[in-house]
Amino acid sequence: MLEKPTTLLLQKRLFHLKSSNTHTNRAGKFIIHCNSQITKHGRNGNLKEAESIFSRMPQKNVISWTAILTAYYENGHIAKAREMFDKMPQKTTASYNAMITAYTRSKPIMMREASKLFAEMTERNSVSYATMITGLARAGMVDDAEELYLETPLDWRDPVCSNALISGHLKVGRLEDAIRIFEGMVKRDVVSWSSMIDGYCKKEKIDHARELFEKMPERNVVTWTAMIDGHMKMGCYEVGFGLFLRMRNEAFVQVNPMLLTVIFEACGEFGKYKEGIQMHGLVSRVGFQFDVFLGNAVITMYSRFGFVDEARKIFDMMTKKDVVSWNSLIACYVQNDEVEEAYVLFEKTPKKDVISWTTMITGFSSKGKMGKSIELFRMMPKHDDIAWTAVISGFVGNSEYEEAIYWFIEMVRKMVRPNPLTLSTVLSASAGLATLKQGLLIHTIVLKMGMEFDLSTQNSLVSMYTKCGNVADGHQIFMSIKSPNIVSFNTMITGFAQNGFGEEALELFHKMLNEGHKPNQITFLGVLSACTHAGLLEQGWNHFRSMQSLYQIDPGPYHYACMVDLLGRAGFLDDAIDLIHSMPCEPHSGIWGALLGASRMHLRLDVAKLAAQQLLELELDNAAPYAVLSYLYSSAGRKSDSEQLRMAQRLKGVKKSPGCSWIIV
Repeated sequence: MLEKPTTLLLQKRLFHLKSSNTHTNRAGKFIIHCNSQITKHGRNGNLKEAESIFSRMPQKNVISWTAILTAYYENGHIAKAREMFDKMPQKTTASYNAMITAYTRSKPIMMREASKLFAEMTERNSVSYATMITGLARAGMVDDAEELYLETPLDWRDPVCSNALISGHLKVGRLEDAIRIFEGMVKRDVVSWSSMIDGYCKKEKIDHARELFEKMPERNVVTWTAMIDGHMKMGCYEVGFGLFLRMRNEAFVQVNPMLLTVIFEACGEFGKYKEGIQMHGLVSRVGFQFDVFLGNAVITMYSRFGFVDEARKIFDMMTKKDVVSWNSLIACYVQNDEVEEAYVLFEKTPKKDVISWTTMITGFSSKGKMGKSIELFRMMPKHDDIAWTAVISGFVGNSEYEEAIYWFIEMVRKMVRPNPLTLSTVLSASAGLATLKQGLLIHTIVLKMGMEFDLSTQNSLVSMYTKCGNVADGHQIFMSIKSPNIVSFNTMITGFAQNGFGEEALELFHKMLNEGHKPNQITFLGVLSACTHAGLLEQGWNHFRSMQSLYQIDPGPYHYACMVDLLGRAGFLDDAIDLIHSMPCEPHSGIWGALLGASRMHLRLDVAKLAAQQLLELELDNAAPYAVLSYLYSSAGRKSDSEQLRMAQRLKGVKKSPGCSWIIV
């Protein structure tokens, strides 16, 4: 009799237990659903929706609090995230990790708060260490990151913590330290290898990068992009493009917009029109949309090719455009001498930045319209160093050196700090005026601003001093340059040559070659000028011929002018005429002027007649041919011919330009 009530009681209890479990399961599923919705809305930027769901939840667990905390920091509300963290009824390691992540992704100064929280943690996991090391490395606090890395349990270091530290070392230029961490890793992933390859490439150690690349067990698109971009940046276009083709042939790797952007930029920079068109075709076939980054790269490429219409088509196809898109097309018009079209686009630009304004200022100044450039400058909402430099450069480009110096002084008065380009530009203005007093003033400003070790500024100082005739100080600055580049050598060689120090110029040229620098057209202008001033005919011929034979440099009109001058001064006028006739391009007035000067020096009336005729065809108002021929006629005893020539000069209204000299007051 007692068994039935007992069984019935058990059944009732089981029923209530099942009902309770069902209710708990439903409540649990509802919490999970709400948590996922908070996360989803937070990631999509719908913060109000995330807040609404969180506030209406009848029950919340630690994941709910962590989800809303994450939503706040992902949308830039760090203070709100911390408020939620402090209100949490229960904190777990995951909660601490979330709040630390919020701080590490904010401003570097917030790493102090992250460090405090990390110190408070009673339990840490691999994510805790990885988050802190990543944050410290991103903030540039690499020594602190290394210290924490050494405290990290060995099993938790690889690969995430090690990768973060490698990235930190590479960010501040410590390649050797990055190598040390990489070589000490037990577990490496594709990120480890890719980071090191990118680090080697950025330090221009392309052979080391390639060696590592070939050893990689697995490569992804990031690895290929780093390797291809590294070669492109080093000027090895053929190798870089070859790697791209190899990737397409042998690797199961899908190209992405970043890789395509690298290729388009390289095609534009190296003038590879055919390959650029092929890449554009590939993009169309693969079905890539012209997103902002990719579209901007293609616009820039076509701009460098001079294909304005194609650049405009890409611009019009882009469904999304940023300020870079507008600036790229404005620059395209300016670079291809369509300044008015650029201005029309500029006025339509929805959001202008300093680059938009300075591009137009540069565009109008390139057309000699400095008044319009100044008008735009005054309309700018803010004048930074870039805007001031654009105006100063415009005046220098139009040989208005005094105006350039005036605007530089105004810039300093307005308390705008000049940048190295500003100083280089205004030093060029001082060199153009050959006013050492102004140059010394600017040099003083350079010293006060601590820019005396900036390479471009040093090069400009060398140029200024040598053009003002102060070769000794120019050479002293040149010798102080730690790592002179080709511009440094060219400037000093030219400075020596222009001031009559031919032997010194040639000695420096040989030193440049011994140090492994490759000469360019400007180098040879300086070298040939040095040979001319020093009367070194044989050496001049040897250097002129070596341009093509040794360095694959085609001599230009000014190189021929130097050689004509050199031959003429040495008395080899017939050889000079033969050289002129062998030129692949039409001789300019400077060449005929050099020959005319040599004919006067050596009393060659026949050569003078030829040079004068050619020179007058190019410059009708040039008085030099009349003066030289008149002198030679008189020297030959043909005074009547000399008088007739002077009469013809007067009838045509050709006047000799008066001589002038600078007086510094």
